[in-house]
Formats: sequence, structure tokens, C-alpha cells
Amino acid sequence: MTFQQVLDGAEVLAQSGDPGVSSVEYDSRRVKPGCVFVAMRGEASDGNRFIDQAIQSGAVAVVTDSAAEKPRPGVAWAVVAHGRRALARVSANFYKKPAERIAVTGITGTNGKSTTAFLVESILTAAGRKSALIGTIEYHVAGKVLPAPHTTPEALELNRIFSEALGRGATDAVMEVSSHALAQERVYGVPFDVAVFTNLTRDHLDYHNTMEEYFAAKRVLFEGCGTDAPRAVVTNVDDEYGAKLAEFSRKRSSVVLKYGWERGDLHTEKVEITTRGTRFDLVTPEGKIAVFSALIGRVNVYNILAAAGAAFARGCAAQAIAAGSDKLACVPGRFERVDCGQPFTVVVDYAHTDDALRNLTALARELVSGAGAKGRVLTVFGCGGDRDRVKRPLMGEAAGRGSDFVVLTADNPRSEDPLAIINDAVVGLQKTGVKYGVEADRRKAIALAIGEARPGDIVLLAGKGHEKVQVTREGAAAFDDLEVARVALRAAGFDCEAARAGVKG
Repeated sequence: MTFQQVLDGAEVLAQSGDPGVSSVEYDSRRVKPGCVFVAMRGEASDGNRFIDQAIQSGAVAVVTDSAAEKPRPGVAWAVVAHGRRALARVSANFYKKPAERIAVTGITGTNGKSTTAFLVESILTAAGRKSALIGTIEYHVAGKVLPAPHTTPEALELNRIFSEALGRGATDAVMEVSSHALAQERVYGVPFDVAVFTNLTRDHLDYHNTMEEYFAAKRVLFEGCGTDAPRAVVTNVDDEYGAKLAEFSRKRSSVVLKYGWERGDLHTEKVEITTRGTRFDLVTPEGKIAVFSALIGRVNVYNILAAAGAAFARGCAAQAIAAGSDKLACVPGRFERVDCGQPFTVVVDYAHTDDALRNLTALARELVSGAGAKGRVLTVFGCGGDRDRVKRPLMGEAAGRGSDFVVLTADNPRSEDPLAIINDAVVGLQKTGVKYGVEADRRKAIALAIGEARPGDIVLLAGKGHEKVQVTREGAAAFDDLEVARVALRAAGFDCEAARAGVKG
């Protein structure tokens, strides 16, 4: 492929040279001979500073979004109006526009994206289709599991995944689309076939400033990011922003499927939530589907509704929707139980907003209060550092109102002092009058909560979910709530290995 060919549609302001190219990179450390290096300004750094390093490593062509940079002798050159858009166009061209050859379902919203994506993938598999999954927890490429450095990768990695998925026979791709990715145009040029909206609650306001800006970023998925609007839109009309999107998308000629608890094109009847799972009748435009899922709680009913809507829009049959919902036993870090044979429940969950904490503690309360039981809800949580400070007391209040005992601790404090973050959250916690403890060391905090637990209680380890590191001013250190909980349970005298063998047996 030539330099001219990879530049097609990239809003080029000036261009010279047309060598053959063998790869595309935007990270100078990955450049190899024959490469096109895309130098663009990012959120924290400027790739234009590394042009000469890329050339030394063998780049034969440079695409830059800086008119101040002068062409280098012997190297093909292009100046573009917008770096990230150019990266998207160049990447798509290099990989032969894979997003146009695979049906892409994008899922956005504050909560529920990961579980909904896993459910859609499971339903597509039940329908006999191969798919790729791209999201917060991990990436799946037609059966191969890859680590997920970002919820939504940069355009280069995205096109590479689509291309590999096509090569492995995939017909569909399911991806979480974060508000950051939409604001930064990482999905520029991707023609989404189906767009799904789960909900919108306070989060990421350190980046978006206001809820309206946050919503505007999410809305880009439904407008089309350098493309036409999605063919079909699935949106939660029980959420005020979801209801707005239904009307917004209808005006853009998308097929709109609305879902809700009691209203919408897809809604529920006869919901039964127990500790064993969730059962309900899913009402669709083509009749009712009896659904059973091992995922429990009201929030997961909404996730199943969203996934069913997406699958319905992709032409999946009722049988596949039922089978795919049933097949998914759990989602890593989403209400994931830690079983060491203890007489109380320990759960790891990714809840890291006040709304998610309310939903999590409400579900826990439902479980410990069933059949006249009097179990307690014990919650361990922290707030992220270098993020929206306003939501910290809101999280404290949500945890306090839903729990009988709370342990405030650290959760990725980053450059901030963990105790300063805790002091912000404790303001909301104290409003509730709940009993609480403070332990900045998350490992000790988890052990403290487990040590407080009595038979019939539930211990919620909230915030980190699937994450495997704790990020402090010293850097990232290995930390897994699941494993830390197991260590604490072993120290309390419980046998995790015997419990696991019992499950397998």
C-alpha cells in the first residue's frame, strides 16, 4: 500500500512523497522500517515531539497535525487538519476499512456497559455468529482473549481488532464506547449498525465539567462520528436522557427500539429475583420470551433488556436471546462472589459512582432480608484520586444509606493523599448516621470488613471490580480485590480450595 492510498479521506492540507508503507503507528516506540508515523496532539502529550525519533527507527512517512513542523529530508510528509481523525482514516485505509465489513454494535452509558456487552456477545454466540468484544474488562477476538488497556482503544488498535476478527470469520463486533472516546474521536469513521444507551448518572465530570457536556459526548454515538447515524438505536426510556435520545434518534431516521421496566418496545412482566438468579417474561414486538439469567438484581434486568434490544435489532431469534441470557454465568468484577465456604457472602463489584453504589447496596439488602432473614450489609469503598471531587460525598451518602457498616478506604488515589480523599467522602457518610470505620490501606480494610461479618451478612467490596492494580503516587502496584478477599478469608479460618473443589465437583 502506498502513502497516498492510506491518506485517502484524511483532510490533508499539504502532502509530498508517495512511498510504499508496511505499517502505521502513533507511538514512536513501536515504529519499524517502512512505517507511517502519525504525530498528533493528545490529552497529555504531543506526538510531534517524537517525529525525529520515529524517523530514526525507520519511518518512511509522517502525518502531522502541526503546521509548525517542517518536512524532513527524504521522508514523505502530510499535514492534516485534525490528528485523531487522520489516524482513524489512515488506520481504516491501511486495514481495508474493516468496520464497513463487520456489523458493529456500540454500547454507551454510565453503568451497565460491560455486562450488556457480555450479554450481547453471548446471545450472538447462541445465534451461531462469531463476534469480537471490545470493552473495559477485556477484548475478545472470535474466541481469543486479550487484555484491555482502554475501554475504547485508539482508532489504530480498533481497526486492527476489526481486521483480525474478520480474518477469524467474525460477522459482528460488540464494543463499549466511553464518553472519553467519543469526545476524543477515537471511533471517528466507524459506521455503527446498532447504538445502545443504558443510562446516565454523575461520573467523569472532572473531564466533561457538566452533565450536559457529558450527555453531549454520549450523544455523538447516536449522531454518527464522521458517519451517518446508526441504523438502529436501543435506548432506556426509564432514564430521562434515554428518553431524549429516543426522540433525537427518531428525527435522524434511525430505527428506535425503546426499553423499560414496564414500558417500551421491550419491557418486563412477572419479574422474580432470587439468590439463584433472575427470571422474567421479556415482552418484545414479536411476542414474549421466557428469560432466566444467573445475573441477579434489578440493574441486570435492565442490562438484559438492553442486550435483548441490540440482539433483536441484529435479527437474532427469541430462542437465541433466551439461550444467550441463560448461558452467561457471570461477568468478571460485576457482583462476583468470593466463596471460601464462609457463612456470609462476599462480593466484588465495580460500583464506583453514587448511583451504582445505591443499586449495589439495594440488591444486597434484598438478598440479606429475604425470607425474614436479618443479615447486614457491610460495604468497603473508596473514591478515585485526580477525579471529580464533588461526587465523593455523594458516594459516601449512597454507601451509608444502603449499608449497616461501611469501611472507607483507598481506590486508585493516584497523585492524591488517600486520607484527603476519604475526608471528602466522609462528609456524605456522616449524614446517614451509619457506623463506619476508616482504613486507608485497602488490604486491611477488606480484612476489617470480613472480620466484622456474621452469618447471613453480605460484604460488598466496591469500586475496583475486575481491576488488578492499585494506582498511587508511587505508580501501579498489583492488587486484586478477589485475591485479597480470599487471603483474608483464609486468615479467618475458611478453606477456599475446598470450596472451589466443591463447586467443581
